[in-house]
Formats: sequence, structure tokens, C-alpha cells
Amino acid sequence: MGERLVWDGQRVLDGTYEVYAGTGLDVRAVLTGLRREVKDGFLLDEVPWERFQFVANGPLGPHLAQARSAEPETAERALGDLGVRILEQSSVLAPAPLCMPFLIRLAADPAAPVRVSALRLASGVSRAQHWGWGTREEFLRTAPLGVAWGCDGYATHWAYEAARRAVAADAGLLLGLLDDPDPELRVHACDVLATALGDTGAIAAALRARLAVEPVPGVRASLVLATAELTRSHPDPHTTAAWCDALWSDPDHPADVRVPAAMARLCLDDGPVPDELRAVLDTLVDDDLARVLDGLPWFRHVNNEHGLADTLRQMLDGTAPATNLEPPF
Repeated sequence: MGERLVWDGQRVLDGTYEVYAGTGLDVRAVLTGLRREVKDGFLLDEVPWERFQFVANGPLGPHLAQARSAEPETAERALGDLGVRILEQSSVLAPAPLCMPFLIRLAADPAAPVRVSALRLASGVSRAQHWGWGTREEFLRTAPLGVAWGCDGYATHWAYEAARRAVAADAGLLLGLLDDPDPELRVHACDVLATALGDTGAIAAALRARLAVEPVPGVRASLVLATAELTRSHPDPHTTAAWCDALWSDPDHPADVRVPAAMARLCLDDGPVPDELRAVLDTLVDDDLARVLDGLPWFRHVNNEHGLADTLRQMLDGTAPATNLEPPF
């Protein structure tokens, strides 16, 4: 019955789009209803792409099929073409969430030559981008809950919710990547896991457990930031705030753990910056640490070259973001 409905973009503007909730035009419901064999077997013809393609940007399934190529150039080109068709500046288009299960499976396939690229694209779909914004309010913000907005006539907040729930549904595959020998893959697995929505307690526990044994500085920092972002989106961040306090205040931890923990702690409330926390940041932040953190996705969203320094200026000194773009929410 839902398939007979026709999406009316005016309803997003009018606030009456809820008439489509739970129908065949609700991408959240459609993605939840995808059978596991469709996802595991890349049965792309069984995905109703056309139902959500309100922009004439061509079929999406063939690009995902080509991304499975063993030829790196072919696979990378296919993912690049797919990204152009599902991302729009700081937002996502309606069919984008339907790609999530397949992007995650590409990343989980040891034979795929585009594992990191698949995770980068998955993060772009599941996180509302805030280019240039490193404030305490925005730095670890994933996407708002209960805030309606649209892109190209669709309820974009539904698209983000669907994508984030897809991350939670396939968290087992992503958590398995935390043991992968490639540190870059582990970083981007953290980046995607941070966006999960739903019952995420087990994800947060796994991230914290991995931190205890992770040997690579950039991955350690990513584990801290991912845990904080994950819990920031959920009702009770206080446990994570206490965990961050224990990390940044402990001199036995390395700077790549203490500094991200201190910055994450600032994002978990809006109170004054504690003197002791600021002293830790002033003492530990140096060029060596910047070389580690500047390459991480969270900091590259703020500044492609000097993300740590820009973020600290915004968080600690109230420096205005160096961008003409407003945050999307």
C-alpha cells in the first residue's frame, strides 16, 4: 500500500510529511526491511533505489557493483561517482542510506581494494557535515534528533536516522575492523561507529576495551573521540564524561589519549573550562601531537591542514569558525 504513495516535497516544508512514516516512502522503514541475504549477497536489483531518486542522478546499483571490482582504479572511480550522486554539499540525498549496508560490507571484505574509501563514504552518509566548525557544540555533533529539515524535497533527517541505524545494525562487522592490521582502516571504522544510533552500549564498551590494547596513537585518539561522539547523541553522557575525566587527568596516559579526552570532555557540557584541563592542553599540545591528530577525520572536518589548532582556538578562546558555511542544524 505504501508503494502507491507519491512523495510530495511540499509536505516537508509544511511539516506534514509524517503521513509517509512507516510506508514504502520512508527510507528508515525500507532499509530496516532489507533482508540480510540482499545485503550479504549484494542483490542490488532488489533495492528500491528509484523510489527515492527525486533528483535525476542516474542509477546507483551499478556503481556499488563496480566498487566490488578487484581493480583498484575501477573500484575507486565507482565509489567516487557514487558519492557525487548521493551527497549534496553538507547533506545527503534520499537514497544514500540504502547504500550503507553495502559500503560496510565492502569495508569488511579483506579482498576489496576500496575498504577505507567505503568507510569514508559511509561516514559522509551517516554524519551531517560541519565543515570548518570546531566549537564545543559542533565538534562531536553527529546529526540532530527530532529536528526536521529537507534536501531536494525529502525529509533529510529521516535519511540520517536511517543511515545511523544501519551502522548500529551492522556494528558487528565494523567492530571486527578494530582488529584489522591496517591502522587507517581502524581509524575510519571508529569514525563510522561514532555515528551509530540505537542500542549502542555494546559499541561504546567495545571501543573502550580496544583503547586498552591499541598500539597506534592516531587510532587511540580515534577510539576516544568515537566513544564520546557516540554517547553524546544518547540520553546519558555522564558516564562518558567521567571516563574522559579519568583519561585526561591521568599522567600515565599518552598525549594522544589525554588531549582528545580533554577536548571530548569540553563537548559534553557547556560549563567553564577547568583550569587544570586547560593546563593539560597547554602542556601536551605540540607539533608532534598535531601531526598525529590533524590527519584524523574529526579534525580534517575543521581544517584540512591545521585542524587541531583551529579546533582548540574555537573551543578555548571562542574564535569564530573560519568558514562561510553555517552548521546544517
